[in-house]
Amino acid sequence: MPGDSLPYRLQAVIPADCAGLRLDQVLPRLFADYSRARLQAWIKSGRVSLAGKTPEAKSRVWGGEEVILDVIQEPSMDAPKPQPIVLDIEYEDSAIVVIHKPAGLVVHPGNGNSDGTVLNALLNHDPLLANLPRAGLVHRLDKDTSGLMVVARTDQSLTHLVRQMQARTVSRVYSALAVGRTPAQGRIERAIGRHPTQRVKMAVSSRGRPAVTHFETLRQGAHWSLLRCRLETGRTHQIRVHMAELGHPLIGDMTYGSRSREGLLPEVARRFGRQALHAIQLELTHPVTARRMAWQRREPEDFEQLLHILERNEAAR
Repeated sequence: MPGDSLPYRLQAVIPADCAGLRLDQVLPRLFADYSRARLQAWIKSGRVSLAGKTPEAKSRVWGGEEVILDVIQEPSMDAPKPQPIVLDIEYEDSAIVVIHKPAGLVVHPGNGNSDGTVLNALLNHDPLLANLPRAGLVHRLDKDTSGLMVVARTDQSLTHLVRQMQARTVSRVYSALAVGRTPAQGRIERAIGRHPTQRVKMAVSSRGRPAVTHFETLRQGAHWSLLRCRLETGRTHQIRVHMAELGHPLIGDMTYGSRSREGLLPEVARRFGRQALHAIQLELTHPVTARRMAWQRREPEDFEQLLHILERNEAAR
C-alpha cells in the first residue's frame, strides 16, 4: 500500500564534471529527491556503494564510477503529498500515462517548489505511484518548457522505459523559436556539464556528459528561426545550451539568451515570458505490448501567437 516501506535500488554514474569532489557533495546532485542529511545518513549506514565498495562521506570521486543507493521508502512528514492539480492526459493505460505539461508547472518538488508540481498531481491521480521512485517520472521538462512527458505506472514499465532512454530509442522532438537565422539543418555534438561558476546553469564542457542534438529549420525571418529539434541524448537544458553555443539562443531564454541579439526582434518577442520551447512529439515502445507508439501535441497558444506575430512582422518588412 502507498506509504508502506518499500525497498528499491537507484543507480547512477558519477559525471566527469564532478571529479575531485566528495561523495556527499555529489550524491545530492544525482539523487535530488533526497536531502543531503538523509543521503549522508545512508552513506554512514552502508546503503551506498561506490565502484563496488562501501565508501565514506569524504570519499573522493573521479568520474565514471557507478554509485548504487539502496533506498527504503519510509513514510515522512515532508514526503510529496497528493494535490488536486488537473493533469492534461494525452494517453493512459495500466502501464503508462502520457501527459501534456503546460509552461510554468514544475515537474518535481525542489528548492523553492515544495509542492504544486506534476509529481503532486500524479500522486493525486494515481495514489499507487507513491510506491515508485519519483512517482514513475521517467524524464523531466524545464518549468517553462511545455509539452509531452511519459510516466510509468509499474516497476516493470519504469525499468523498461529507463532502459529505452539509456538505449536512445525514445524519440523526443521539440519545436523551438531561436534568435537569428539558423542553418537549414545541423547536428550539434558538444558535451554538457555543470557551469564552472554558476551552479544553476549548464554549459558546454569537455568534462561534461556526451550530448547530441539534431535540428532542422522549418521557417525563418530576418532575425528568427522556427526549428524542429530532436534529442539523441537528454541532458539538462540540452537544447537551450546547444542552441546558445551555436549562437542562436532560444527566444525568451532568460538564462542562456542574448539581450543584444533579441534587440533586433519585435517587442512581443523581447517580452516573451519563457523560453520558446515545446515538446511536440514523443515516440516509444510500449513496455508491455512492445508496440511502437507516438503522440503529438501542437504548440500552445502563447507559442503560436508569438510565431504569428513574427511572421506578420516579416511580411510587413
